[in-house]
This record gives sequence, C-alpha cells and structure tokens, in this order.
Amino acid sequence: MKRRALPCGLSLAGCLAGVFLAGCTHTIPVAEPAPAVALPAGWSQAGKPGSQEWPDSHWWQRFGSAELSQLVSQGQQSNLELAAALSRVRQAEAQARIAGVALLPTVDAYAGASRDLPIAGNHNANVSSSGQLQVSYELDFWGKNAAGVAAAEASLRANFYDRQTVALTVTSGIVSTYLQLLSLHDRLEVARENTRTAEHVLSLVEAQSSVGAATTVDLARQRSAVASQRAAIPALLQQEREAQSALAILLGQSPQTFKISDSGLSTIHLPEVTAGLPSELLSRRPDIQRSEAVLAAASANVEVARAALFPSIRLTGSTGTQSSALTSLLNAQNLFTNIGASLVAPIFDGGRLRTERDLAIEQKQELVQTYRSTVLAALAEVDTVLGQINSLDEQRRLKEVELEQTRLAFNLSEIRYKAGAEDLMTVLDTQRSLSDVQNELGILKLKRLQATVSLYKALGGGWQAG
Repeated sequence: MKRRALPCGLSLAGCLAGVFLAGCTHTIPVAEPAPAVALPAGWSQAGKPGSQEWPDSHWWQRFGSAELSQLVSQGQQSNLELAAALSRVRQAEAQARIAGVALLPTVDAYAGASRDLPIAGNHNANVSSSGQLQVSYELDFWGKNAAGVAAAEASLRANFYDRQTVALTVTSGIVSTYLQLLSLHDRLEVARENTRTAEHVLSLVEAQSSVGAATTVDLARQRSAVASQRAAIPALLQQEREAQSALAILLGQSPQTFKISDSGLSTIHLPEVTAGLPSELLSRRPDIQRSEAVLAAASANVEVARAALFPSIRLTGSTGTQSSALTSLLNAQNLFTNIGASLVAPIFDGGRLRTERDLAIEQKQELVQTYRSTVLAALAEVDTVLGQINSLDEQRRLKEVELEQTRLAFNLSEIRYKAGAEDLMTVLDTQRSLSDVQNELGILKLKRLQATVSLYKALGGGWQAG
C-alpha cells in the first residue's frame, strides 16, 4: 500500500470524524404495526357485576393466604424454569449488543519492531519499528445493519415477554397446586369422618345382631362399607404426596424436606374478578406481546435480507509511523496516513440472496398468522374460563342443597333403623350418597378456585406492557 504524508491540518481525529459523519446516512427501519385482528365488543360469558378490578401484579394475595403469598415469593426466586428464562433474556441482551457493534467503526492498532543482525565483519545493527492505527466502517446506506439491530432488539423484547409468560405460568401453577393440596386435606378429613360414621353404623348393626334384630348379611354389608371407606384414605394420601412433590419442584426445593400446613380450603377467600374488555388483552397478556415482538424481529430480518441485495460501501482510514531508528519513531517526518473507500456488490450468487429475501418474507407471513392465532386463542381462553366459573357457581349452589338434603336423609334413616322402622339397606344407601356428595362438593370447590386462577392467568395475571 502506497503511503503519503498528511495534508496540512489533517489529523487522525479528522479522519475519524469523517467516518462517523458518513455513518449517519443509514436508515433505521420503521416498526410495523401489529396485524389487525377483529375483536369482539364484549365476552359471550359475562362475569359478575360489581366485581373487583382486573388482576393486579400481586393477584394471588386476593386469596387471603399468607402461606400462599410466601410460597409464591419463594417460587419467583427459586424456580428453575424462571432461572432458565432469565438466562435466555441475558443471552438476548448480549446478542443485541453484538448486533449494535455493526453500527460503530472498528479501530485496530498494530505495532512492531525488528533488528538487523550483522553479517561477517559488519558490526552495525539497524533497528526499525513501526506503528499503525486503522479505522474501518461500513456505510449503512441501505439500512442493513440498522435492521439487524432492530431485529436483535425485537428478539430481546420477545425473550423478556417469554420470561413474563413463564413467570405467570409458574405462579399460576404454584397457586393451583397449593389449592389442590388444601382440597386434599379437606377430602382426607371427609374420608376419615365417613369412616367414623360407617364404624358407628357398624356398632349399631352389631348391637342389633346380638339381639337377633339384624341378619348376618346385614352385618357383612356394613363391614364391607367400613372397609370401602377405609380404602379411600390411602389413595387420597398418595394424591397428597404427589401434589406436595409437584409444589416443591415448582418452588425449586427437594420434595423430601418440603411440607405445608394442614389447613383446608376454609382458610381461602374466593376473589371475584372482572374480565374487562377483549381489546385490553393485547397489552395485558405477555404471550401476545411476545408474538408481536417475534413478528417485529421477522420484519426487520426481511429488511436485512432485502438490503443484502445492494452494494456494501466500506470506508477505511489509517495513520501510523515508521522509522529505522527507534528513538526517532515519533518524529513528524515519519508519520503517514491513508484514506480509502471500497464498494462490494453482489453480481452472481446463484440466486442465494433473493431466495434468502423470499424466505424471510414467508417467515414473516407465517408469524403474522401465528400472531392472529395467539390473539384468538387468548380471547377463547378467557371466554371459556368465564363460562366455567358461571357453570361451577351454579353446580356448587345445587350441590350444597343436595348435601343438606342427603345429610338429613341419612340422619333420619339412622334414627328409623334404631327404632326398627327402616332396614339396613336404606341406611347404607343414604350413607353412601352422603359420602359421594361430600366428595363431589369438595371437588367443585377446588375447581371453582382453580377456575379463578385460570381467569387471572388468561387475563395476563396483572402484567401489562409499559
């Protein structure tokens, strides 16, 4: 490379300033609006009037359990899926920083020194040294680098929203599993109470049998009923162990050392939630925001692929010094500079760049449909949960009436059996019905609470895009 002296007044700072100013000609891709999706004016399944506002950022506290709030806090700090999601966000941040480097000049420094050794009788040694500072910058005339940065930033947003989705899923899982554990505590208590009731009836049958008022068949039937009630307890205990292990894993703890209190669903308050307007889901659900960010990244990638079809312009500048004597290295007469520009344009690549552009366009079109599908699925999820809540409320109301009447029937049949006015089969039937209704009501209570958790989750769980 031919080197020439710096013109008067021209310095390395001037070269760099020219490079920076030239870089200002790039265009920044404008973010496209999210695809339009036809949104309904309201929900087909309306919630209760006068209910509270939509979920806040600490929605689980509405259940009124200090233990639950503590568990959620532990899960948010220790859940392994959340930790992995946070790592993905940090990776995306690093990728965004890497992409941003393309918008800045690169500066490299080179230095060297050499010494010529004397040969034969020559005792003179020649010491030479050189130093050079080289600046390179790609002129982003077509916006390729800026589009790459926009794609990386959109991917970063997508990873952030993905972490919010994971956090919402983990929190919902903790609350739902905790409620399941409390429900199992209640069902175990009901099973033990039913066992005690069956044993009480058995003592009556044994008393009747001792005086000849009950047959051996009656006695066998009641002993079978007692065994059946006792057999339900081990199965419930196993379900309790499984739910407790699942909750421990959500909290990032070892199941062997994890235990919660023995309280039941009576300690839980049932919150009422309003669903708001369907259009509000677009900013309340992080999964929708994630889908939108992924689409934005795809749009930017289309710009990158399109810009790759055009020439790339690279500016270079270098300044340095060289001398045959190390002591005179920094003398002005030894300084040199070189400024140049190069243009590289694709001529024949077998259609690779155009195919890459077409691929990026089709990938974007796929994500447009994915975004619309995500929005429609969110709308359907909220409507479905609202319908479940309405249905479960009606089922619970009717089941509580049934429980009241079934308990009355059992008490009357027991009294009539003691008086000899009713046979044992009637007592057994009412006893079995009472046990079944109690279990069904306990399951309905759990489903109703879990439906509320599902509604909180479907509404975005209190998260909202800033």
